[in-house]
Amino acid sequence: MYSNLQELENEQTHWSELQEVQLSYRNKLKASQRPKINQSEDALTLFRSVWNENEMELVESFKMLLMNNANRVLGVYHSSTGGSTGTIVDIRILLTVALKCNSCKLIVAHNHPSGNLTPSQADLKITEKLKEATKLMDITLLDHLILTTDSYQSFADEGLL
Repeated sequence: MYSNLQELENEQTHWSELQEVQLSYRNKLKASQRPKINQSEDALTLFRSVWNENEMELVESFKMLLMNNANRVLGVYHSSTGGSTGTIVDIRILLTVALKCNSCKLIVAHNHPSGNLTPSQADLKITEKLKEATKLMDITLLDHLILTTDSYQSFADEGLL
């Protein structure tokens, strides 16, 4: 609470000096030059190209592939790296990144250092939460991949999405 009118007026002056927030996004590649994702294998190839293979069996990491409405890749975002049995996934940060680059579609992926491709309950829960959150923002979550050094599992291909 303000103790007097002068404090209120000083605060209003302060707030009026704030800068307007502006957003911009530029991609160095023309849309026709960006990779197109047609199936889970395409996403897998792209994720493997940016994943540190030396850490695949050491620590769990989570990444997000951002695409436009024509399934052309806008970029890959490295969300987190955790320990040997898990990593933190912050849905608000993922959505912030997706909105910032005007992404219409997403594919997420994480690795299992254990080599086990079976999704954990935490994997299923975070996928469902992300699916609901993206839906509110009119963004489509197309898939969630679990990677190991020699294989992968696609939630979409397995009917888990």
